[in-house]
Amino acid sequence: MIEARHLRVLRAVAGTGSFSAAARELGCTQPAVSQQMKALEQSAGTPLLVRTGREMRLTQAGTALVRHAAGILAGLTAAEEEVAAIAGLRAGRVRLVSFPSGSSTLVPTALAAMRAEHPGTRISLVEAEPPRSVEMLREGDCDLALAFRYGSVAPAAAGPADGGEWEDLVVRPLLTDRLVGLVPDGHRLAGAERVGMAELADEPWIAGCPRCRRHLVEVCEGAGFTPRIDFATDDYPAVVGLVGAGLGVAVLPELAVESVRAKGVSTVAVEPAVEREVVALTLPDLARVPAVAATLAELERAAARAATR
Repeated sequence: MIEARHLRVLRAVAGTGSFSAAARELGCTQPAVSQQMKALEQSAGTPLLVRTGREMRLTQAGTALVRHAAGILAGLTAAEEEVAAIAGLRAGRVRLVSFPSGSSTLVPTALAAMRAEHPGTRISLVEAEPPRSVEMLREGDCDLALAFRYGSVAPAAAGPADGGEWEDLVVRPLLTDRLVGLVPDGHRLAGAERVGMAELADEPWIAGCPRCRRHLVEVCEGAGFTPRIDFATDDYPAVVGLVGAGLGVAVLPELAVESVRAKGVSTVAVEPAVEREVVALTLPDLARVPAVAATLAELERAAARAATR
């Protein structure tokens, strides 16, 4: 194994013509130069210098190694500078994946702060709902995933549901997002302070993403009925539009409602309270990458501001 430090010594010896002159140039002792040259010749498996009195001249192998050393050391210097830039947040990239309501609320604030503080760091964004976003993280298609999970609706259960699915990841909790009920403005329950889920048993329902849809069914069944889902869409503005047109009722996370201009819709608090935990996920090794760590910190700040609104 040829080491870069040995190549630097070889170049100094070749350029100055002696161990003592090379030592002065490198700022070390002559015995240190001699020792490193012996180590380099052992690694190369052949003599690199011919000593004739006080003079040194390169062997054919030494000449070849000096010729390659220039490119090797230049490439290594460039690599060191690039890594230093990434470590110092003067360069680098973060590939972020987020669910839609997170993309329209938390992500813009966080990315704007990153661009202002670290303009050399490039951040890309694609949208995906969990569990697909979590799969993308594990498959190496992103560096950071904004995801959510619902608490269990079973009375005997404690803690968030599916907690084990993220055991191999770094989980950074951001905020608790409460679900609110949506009814048309002219609905009998519009303007009510609180609405029990059982009061909506006979209503047609508009459901959201597959994970939200499953959770809606669980919540309704916990309230003693199975919802009649007339429409299902992953698009939150479409959910709001359908409710506003009087085609049914829905429950949506507050982040989703915040991201949509709701027309003809009234929001009501529902009981029992239904919440989802919004988190940022990454891999343990990626969490130590400066650009990823900085983006995580900005997402936490954005979530803290959102929670106080």
